[in-house]
Amino acid sequence: MTVLPDDGLSLASEFPDAPHEQWQHLVAGVLRKSGKDVSGDAAEDALSTLLEDGLDVRPLYTAREAAPDAGLPGFAPFVRGARPEGNTAGGWDVRQHHLAADNEAVLTDLENGVTSLWLGVGGTGVPVSSLDQVLDGVYLDLAPVALDAGEETAAAAERLFRLYEERGVGDDAARGTLGADPLGHLARTGRLSYDLASVAGLARRCADRHPGLRALTVDTLPYHEAGGSAAQELGSSLATGVAYLRGLTGAGLSVAEACGQLEFRYAATADQFLTIAKLRAARRLWARVTEACGAPEAGAQRQHAVTSPVMMTRRDPWVNMLRTTVATLAAGVGGADSVTVLPFDEALGLPDAFARRIARNTSTVLIEESHLSRVIDPAGGSWYVERLTDELAHAAWEFFQEIERAGGQEAALRAGTIGERLAATWAARSAKLATRREPITGVSEFPDLTEKPVRRAPAPVRPAGGLPRVRRDEAFEALRARSDAHLAATGARPRIHLAALGPAAAHSARLAFATNLFQAGGIEAVTEGTFEESGAREACLCSSDALYEEQAATAAAELRAAGAEHVLLAGRPGAYPGVDTYLFAGCDAVALLSTALDRMGVS
Repeated sequence: MTVLPDDGLSLASEFPDAPHEQWQHLVAGVLRKSGKDVSGDAAEDALSTLLEDGLDVRPLYTAREAAPDAGLPGFAPFVRGARPEGNTAGGWDVRQHHLAADNEAVLTDLENGVTSLWLGVGGTGVPVSSLDQVLDGVYLDLAPVALDAGEETAAAAERLFRLYEERGVGDDAARGTLGADPLGHLARTGRLSYDLASVAGLARRCADRHPGLRALTVDTLPYHEAGGSAAQELGSSLATGVAYLRGLTGAGLSVAEACGQLEFRYAATADQFLTIAKLRAARRLWARVTEACGAPEAGAQRQHAVTSPVMMTRRDPWVNMLRTTVATLAAGVGGADSVTVLPFDEALGLPDAFARRIARNTSTVLIEESHLSRVIDPAGGSWYVERLTDELAHAAWEFFQEIERAGGQEAALRAGTIGERLAATWAARSAKLATRREPITGVSEFPDLTEKPVRRAPAPVRPAGGLPRVRRDEAFEALRARSDAHLAATGARPRIHLAALGPAAAHSARLAFATNLFQAGGIEAVTEGTFEESGAREACLCSSDALYEEQAATAAAELRAAGAEHVLLAGRPGAYPGVDTYLFAGCDAVALLSTALDRMGVS
């Protein structure tokens, strides 16, 4: 046995290991001070956080939280990455999204760090006839192209094949994806405008002549954008992928060839650990599918991660830069092959040059300056990440089985089974958003009523008719829109007077709480001067519980005498004469604010 020299850096080696029970005992002591008399496992449970899909995040993870062996990078079940070297060779593929026929924007992106293009083609996006112009000057043997053409997939693919031929791009040099996704189109539009049989010919052509091209995309964004959870997103991807395998093998492709024609697209959110776990679990689940299909040699799932449109806000859109940075970090750590960073103004219309620059530079900073891609599976070995990956994989597999029992992805979509499940998930999440238990910085927390609106040219109208598209900010956005309309009509926003009782130490916390809450609904909180000077019709008391007992009733009476039509109190519900409404942590802020706007005559 080798004895290491004493270098003076032994740190805690002289101390005995603290048992888990000792930590629980210390936690129980802290909780007891806050009024919770629990001990042992119950003390630990009190600090746990329940996520969607029944996932439970524990406050402490140790070696006793066993998870299945994740294997090695580049080997089945591919939890730790699709390739042994990971993204160390040059980082992930930086894929920029384009919805307009703007050749200058395309070339600028490619000259400044973007390595592939994702083109929304057909409909109100880039016309199929304009592909030549949009890709003018693009070296198609160096820059992969991912098409997203919906029912015009066949026409767009033929146009791209013609460009390869005209520009002398060899069959082996063509790279990217043709983006056929009939079930994704069904989810988006409610119509199966083209079927897998029409796509099988493209898959056969790619398999035989273009090894760098994939014909199909399993796009899970329709399910994510409809409010689905991570497990529902993964389960839908498995059901769709299996449906495509059945169709392609029925058309004569081998299982391995069919697997080689699929690319999977997932949403990356600002919940970095859940995103990391989702991408790792997705590879593990797909490896299980290929194994069950008798083609373990099919290799790892090819992944394209897109920063979540659901998390993008219209108010204070600059904060979206922070959200997309965290999401991109998570996508890179999770092992995505390609990453698309949506511009911070994506929710407002077509992005401008500055927004596209920030989007592409987000990946560049993480790859080149933070050296994030130099480590293979940097989250691997984390007891928390490994456990979360395993639990998410099981939850996703259950949803996949539920879809299969319903007859498969197409049948479940047509019957409304998937839509109902996604709607239930979004309803539960909406309740958290409305109560601000899931805060949205710049919208439900720390909103700025004086911000100057960011204007953008309208984006192409996206296909609709199928699953809905939701955003986290939608309920508060509706309230702010009412306030904006009132401001335009009257020259002033609806106001409320915040009456602080006692010294700052007594009222500062609840004053800040009330200010944030009211401004989230577009109601200006006036804290200076008297009620008469505020120009408000309503007032809210802000102070400590002790001062409420002494002064709330008197203060409420004085406010009513001064003309207050409604008196609120920031604090737990009580029996204070003259107080009509109580604001407290966990109250339904959206309902409260909507009612307040109604009372103030804001339509």
